[in-house]
Amino acid sequence: MFSFTKLGFLVLLVPFVFAAPSATLEKRQVDTSQHCGDWDTVTAGPYSLLLNQWGKSGASSGSDCAQVTSLSGTTVAWKTSWNWVGGNGVKSYTNLNLNSGLNKKLSAISSIPSTWKWSQSTSGNIVASVAYDLFTSNTAGGANVNEIMIWLANYNAGPISAVYNSDGTPKPKASNVSLAGHTWNVYFGSNGANNVWSFLPSNGAAITSFSGDLNAFLKYLTSSQGVSSSQYIKTAQGGTEATTGTATLTTSAYSLVIN
Repeated sequence: MFSFTKLGFLVLLVPFVFAAPSATLEKRQVDTSQHCGDWDTVTAGPYSLLLNQWGKSGASSGSDCAQVTSLSGTTVAWKTSWNWVGGNGVKSYTNLNLNSGLNKKLSAISSIPSTWKWSQSTSGNIVASVAYDLFTSNTAGGANVNEIMIWLANYNAGPISAVYNSDGTPKPKASNVSLAGHTWNVYFGSNGANNVWSFLPSNGAAITSFSGDLNAFLKYLTSSQGVSSSQYIKTAQGGTEATTGTATLTTSAYSLVIN
């Protein structure tokens, strides 16, 4: 005879049976196919992989393709392969864009922990960068006022600067600033639409394994460079600005959270 006790046990067991595979199911639903469209977007948890080929028209030929390879919690792995010929300007900024925690006042941000582990293979000389790109605005969702670039690698690219040395190299506004476990030179200029602050490793070496608090860079700007802490963080992303050459950027682990 089937007792009510057994029935009650089965009823309690059912939610666990159906809930158990949810994490695996979510992981399977991530699009890991390759995308090559100028403005293709792939959603991966709290991020979007953006194929931002905004300067493609400046190239005589070339392409940029990217894909998400895995997602576990807030850590994503992804890669992009690009080849651009001709022109001096940036052709693409394929990146991982954060979709959560934005439009918060800088003064209200407690931390922005981030990890980025990557490697890059190249063919010949390239002009490119690997960098975080943050934007701030005067109002939530407003027009860009400040762009903050944190360069983990500079491949013959060079930052925007308002002042240059006699040899034509950009002149830093501040040198040997210690932030997030590394030492940086800080450059300032304008792209014609907004201010651009660029942090480049002082020793010129690539940082292929970064783990730190990006809020340290914002706090430095608000405490030492006159950026208002009443501004809002509008955009937070990390990727590669590609100008010319051939390269494949492979990210084995990337995470970024705004607290």
